[in-house]
Amino acid sequence: MNKKTVLLGLSGGVDSAVAAMILKKKGYRVIGAFIRSFSETKNKVTGACSWREEYREAQKIAALLNIQFKLFDFEKEYRKLVVEPMINAYRKGITPNPDITCNTRIKFPLLWKAAKNLKIEFIATGHHARIKRTKRGYELHQGTDKNKDQSYFLAELSQKELSHTLMPIGELTKETVRKIAEKNKFPNFNRQSSRGVCFIGNIPLKSFLETHIKPKKGIVLDENHQIIGTHRGAQYYTLGERVRPTTGITITKGALSQKRFFVAQKNMRTNIIRVVPEHHTLLKKNSFFIKNVHWINERDKRKYLRANVRIRHLGSFTPATLTKKTRRWQAHTKRPLEGAAPGQSAVFYQGTRLVCSGEITSS
Repeated sequence: MNKKTVLLGLSGGVDSAVAAMILKKKGYRVIGAFIRSFSETKNKVTGACSWREEYREAQKIAALLNIQFKLFDFEKEYRKLVVEPMINAYRKGITPNPDITCNTRIKFPLLWKAAKNLKIEFIATGHHARIKRTKRGYELHQGTDKNKDQSYFLAELSQKELSHTLMPIGELTKETVRKIAEKNKFPNFNRQSSRGVCFIGNIPLKSFLETHIKPKKGIVLDENHQIIGTHRGAQYYTLGERVRPTTGITITKGALSQKRFFVAQKNMRTNIIRVVPEHHTLLKKNSFFIKNVHWINERDKRKYLRANVRIRHLGSFTPATLTKKTRRWQAHTKRPLEGAAPGQSAVFYQGTRLVCSGEITSS
């Protein structure tokens, strides 16, 4: 019997390691693919490029499973399609979602291109999400582990991409994944999950942005438009973001008392940001416009949709409607949302199924 071959993104983390093992046990011929996309991030202790550490971990898993292992260098594409657009968006005062862009423009299309060049039938990832095949086409669902669900980051995938993609751990909880890894003596069974921007790694986003966008000191206003502090540049901050000393916002001693304050408004022309107390009306929105609406299945496309929306990864679900009027899409939520910022992705679900997504816009 000819085994079907799958090219699996092997990152060095526990999820992709267990995904590789599951596929191999199911009879697939698995080839591990390590994607190199960013080489600027360094280990603070050793000074070595972080991707090299990830690469070595992935190598260990490939050797343990006795599977072929390949390195693919997509750094040029990643800079052009993910990093540069992200930096340009922040310069304009927009808060983009580079993790979604990374999956849509880098991981899935380029991994599939590599697979086709190798005459491989499928690609696979270690995402906590599920793909279901139905009579109407392919569906994308939340992962079984709702606390680790990554479907939000996959919101712009298409029927074509879902048709040749496998996600072997979508039915498993993270705890189960780690137990499987430990039972099979994987060296990364208790390794901390990756954080930070896709491929860039565990580096504070503002620190990364400051290496590409020059700081520009500005003033901070309170809810009464009184000056209460300074900041390092309006481009670094997101609507709904909590004010903390580590974010580069300096508040006059005692001005904020013991309350928690959040960024409510920012003016890119004057470089002024305004902060308000938690749950202030300026933080809340019942309605916002959306552009670049993407449907997982074009058969679901309609001018009116009733669904649950979330505006950030693992954010709460809110009942909402999505309506197209003339050329514009508008979302209305049953209860106010806090921190809906231009550039963020609004993702709509019916039950566990992801139906469509779009970019929040100010107009």
